[in-house]
Amino acid sequence: MRAAVLEEHGEPLSIEDVDAPEPAPDGAVVELEACGVCRSDWHGWQGDWGWLGLETQPGQILGHEPAGHVAAVGDDVETVAEGDHVAVPFNLGDGTCPRCQRGHSNICENVMPLGFIEQAQGAFAEQVHVPVADHNLVTLPDGVSSVDMAGLGCRFMTSFHALAHRADVDAGDWVSVHGCGGVGLSAVHIADALGANVVAVDLKDEKLEKAKSLGAVETINAEDTEDVPGEVQSITNGGAHVSMDALGIATTSQNSVSSLDARGQHIQVGLTTQDEQGMISLPSDAMVMQEIEFIGSLGMPPTRYDEIFRMVSTGKLEPEKVVSETIGLEDVSDKLESMTDFETVGIPVIDTF
Repeated sequence: MRAAVLEEHGEPLSIEDVDAPEPAPDGAVVELEACGVCRSDWHGWQGDWGWLGLETQPGQILGHEPAGHVAAVGDDVETVAEGDHVAVPFNLGDGTCPRCQRGHSNICENVMPLGFIEQAQGAFAEQVHVPVADHNLVTLPDGVSSVDMAGLGCRFMTSFHALAHRADVDAGDWVSVHGCGGVGLSAVHIADALGANVVAVDLKDEKLEKAKSLGAVETINAEDTEDVPGEVQSITNGGAHVSMDALGIATTSQNSVSSLDARGQHIQVGLTTQDEQGMISLPSDAMVMQEIEFIGSLGMPPTRYDEIFRMVSTGKLEPEKVVSETIGLEDVSDKLESMTDFETVGIPVIDTF
């Protein structure tokens, strides 16, 4: 099968013919119809996250936002069948650890991050193997396309989990989103669907215009604004109730925290780069004095995807609105390169393998 293989960090991926996967007894092979290209792929391509034990190695197939149809299943698989239309969460769980058993498989004790480790080769390929298929595969609703659902396994459901499960977003609340890449734009759309008033913050007008089309009531160009937190506080008459750093750099994280009203909630979704290596300084005294919460949020348990699907079925959520373009497998390297300067808008999706 064809796959885009990492040869060297920061260098173009190599399009190669590699062996197609065979299903493990508890696994399934998915024939891919679409896969999003995510900033997390950019991190892997750059060789980030060594401080998390996730530095990608040569020979790795990246890609962690796939959708397609099941091509083969292992002998021990019970609930997944050939032909099922599925999405794949990026944080694969074992289904048996105490966290999985409590419904928190997104932070499984033995998590396998799809596309970042040798044991979980990714989806920049014609096929991908999914371990513990009964637990990890999510059957998609009838009538949706794989392209429209490609961002579901990472960016869209990450934002949904952060806003709907980890934070307390109520109708009429002010939510500020700092960084309008794929996850940030998904957050804008989801917060709007949950009834919040959204302030979107980014450096590029094109992304802010996209945020407006997805429901942002106000936007701030951080490049043209000397005091981003002050501007958010002015717009919201005191500060946001919930604020998200959807990028993962010191500036956006600090601005997010400082944009909050007293007793507000900061959600950290963006992971850091080599500049921060997981360590960002924050205004801890102000957070104490104002009783501000700092909340980490990672992915989403696949058992809760039905919440998204119910909102999709009524038209309250439209994940396809965040998809910006479709590309071929051979175009992935160019898209990763463009992410270095934050040039992509929304979610680019591979639909030709």
